[in-house]
Amino acid sequence: MRDKVTIKTVSAEHAEQTAIAVLGWLASEPDMLGRFLSLTGLEPQQLRLAVNDPEFLAGLLEFLMQHEPTLLEFCSATQTRPEDVIAAYHVYVRPALDSGEI
Repeated sequence: MRDKVTIKTVSAEHAEQTAIAVLGWLASEPDMLGRFLSLTGLEPQQLRLAVNDPEFLAGLLEFLMQHEPTLLEFCSATQTRPEDVIAAYHVYVRPALDSGEI
């Protein structure tokens, strides 16, 4: 029998702050930022406007969630717990799951 996994919950404001912290960290890591831009197809000049888009913020968190070494590198650099990133990610993913989009 599998153990039930409990996911920490955070507010939408906290999730947004976490996603913006990811963007700040990416800005200080040129190689990582290049990888993010390459994967998303965004141009650097689009980032400032995109920060107001919840889907973009979700994408920042998903970028970390898709590659554990990147997640851990972010967490180490910013003293953020991985559980906090996961909880922030779920703030954005939960509405899509509930609506049947995913």
